[in-house]
Amino acid sequence: MNYLHQFAFGIYPYIALAIFLLGSLIRFDREQYTWKSDSSQLLHRGSLRLGNILFHVGIIGLFFGHAAGLLTPVWVWDALGVSHSAKQIFAMAAGGIMGTLCLAGVLILLVRRFANDRIRAVTTVKDKVVMLWILATLLLGLASIFVSAGHTDGHMMVQLMSWAQHVVTFRGDAAQFIIDAPAIFKLHLFMGMSLFVIFPFTRLVHVWSGFASVGYLGRAYQLVRPR
Repeated sequence: MNYLHQFAFGIYPYIALAIFLLGSLIRFDREQYTWKSDSSQLLHRGSLRLGNILFHVGIIGLFFGHAAGLLTPVWVWDALGVSHSAKQIFAMAAGGIMGTLCLAGVLILLVRRFANDRIRAVTTVKDKVVMLWILATLLLGLASIFVSAGHTDGHMMVQLMSWAQHVVTFRGDAAQFIIDAPAIFKLHLFMGMSLFVIFPFTRLVHVWSGFASVGYLGRAYQLVRPR
């Protein structure tokens, strides 16, 4: 079991990251015509706008919330005077709000995709896998809030932060920080890391384009016709 734990939380994060980065690069280089979100708006608009807004607001909030919460060093929070308990309660509240928004969006999009004959006909296996995978990961994350509510001293939060920060700084002892963590946290982490594995092979690659579009804000003017 210790070997399995070490692999899942000490080695697998790097495998997932390698597949995420290299897979995305190879797909962009070899299959640029598949680099799109495959919008189904033309087939059926319906509740697409509401579902999309809720899903994207929720998942973007969760992504940056996880990044800031897990990767900000503990000493920074201590220097700001934020106790571990207060940080955990804030994370539970923010995660609960964003997670609920995202869940509502996912459910709306799932119902729309599976209930409409035209959209269901163009839905691929990869589409189904990624949407159901996100749903499962999201439900595990929301369920972990109730587990966290049972001990709000912030100790578990610090352990998760230590694990994430040791992973990104390539220290081999990362897995030991969460060896005693409840199973629901470990499963949520594994599902979240695996989402990066399936990322390059699905429509999720359009996320890269979303980040890249920020560069257009500072682009030079294009001279179409001189006066």
